[in-house]
Formats: sequence, structure tokens, C-alpha cells
Amino acid sequence: MIHSAFELLSHPPEAYLIVFALALGDAVVPLLPSETGLITAGLLSVDGRISVQLVILAGAVGALAGDSIAYGLGRFAAHFAQERLLKGKRTEKALEWAKNQFDERGGMVIVVARYIPGGRTAVTFTAGLTHYPYPRFLAFDACSAAIWATYATMLGYLGGHFFRDHEWIGLLFAFGVAMLIALAVEGVRRLRA
Repeated sequence: MIHSAFELLSHPPEAYLIVFALALGDAVVPLLPSETGLITAGLLSVDGRISVQLVILAGAVGALAGDSIAYGLGRFAAHFAQERLLKGKRTEKALEWAKNQFDERGGMVIVVARYIPGGRTAVTFTAGLTHYPYPRFLAFDACSAAIWATYATMLGYLGGHFFRDHEWIGLLFAFGVAMLIALAVEGVRRLRA
């Protein structure tokens, strides 16, 4: 199975479509391995069969499109959600807190949430639910998606470049660095809380 995934990600245009689809789908279904797809495609771009720049572009555009869908679900499902699911003073208080957080530090919340497992989906949906202005959301999210796609792809690319003769070691190294960064972000978030 892993060999078939490597094979699919080794050939354009399938590689770019897969990276795009994983990044888009991960915004709504956070179980999809979007970061893994980017790291793997970055690793496989070392030999030049696929373009590292197009991998980054496909990942960033897919992430931005997926986040916009999650934002739209929050924005347009808000009425239904508030009527049926989000009743009560506790929920109203939580939504008011979320709205204040977006008003005070919306950009930081959008950028940091991308590196917290499940955080991206929760934040993009909540941004729509609290009616955070879409143009502002889109600007911060575009920066966040570009940084994320570049970081994940370059982890794979650099890992593949340094471990050219041992791709598995490069892939494990890239995943290890990604995991350490995610743990560091989560640790800082918990310390701040």
C-alpha cells in the first residue's frame, strides 16, 4: 500500500491533485493525512519528476479552499446550529468568548490553529459561526496555508535531499521534525492557558 502511494505521488498531474485533495479534505475531515501527503511529495520531488514549487502551490491552494468550505459551513449552518445544537447560556457565553478571541487576535488564532491537531477545523468553522469577516479570514488563512504548505513540503524535500540514498530515513526524519514542531506548538499553547 505504501509503495502504491509513493507511485501515485511520483507522477504529475496525479501528485498535485492528490496533494490538493488531501489538503482540501483535511479541513472538513481532520483525519486525512494532508501533511503526510505534502512531506511525501516533497521527498519525492528531490529527483525532479514532480516540481517542489507545484507541490507547495497545490497544498496551499487546497488548504485555502478547504478552510473556506469549513468557514462557509460555520457561517451558513450557524442558524441551524444555534437553533438546534447550540442552546443555553453556557453555549452563548462560549460563542461570545470565541468572538472576542477572533476580534482581539484572529490572525494569530488562524495561523496557530493549523499546527494543532483538529484545531484547523475547529477554528475555521468557528470563524464562520461567529461571523468573523471573511476578507480578513481569507488574508490570514492564505498566509497560514502558504507557510504550512512550504514548511511541510520542504521538510520532505530537505529530508530527501540529505538522505538521498535512504528515502525511508529521510521520511522518518521529516515526520519526526513535524511531530516535534506540533508538540512544541501544543506545549506553548498549554503553558499560555
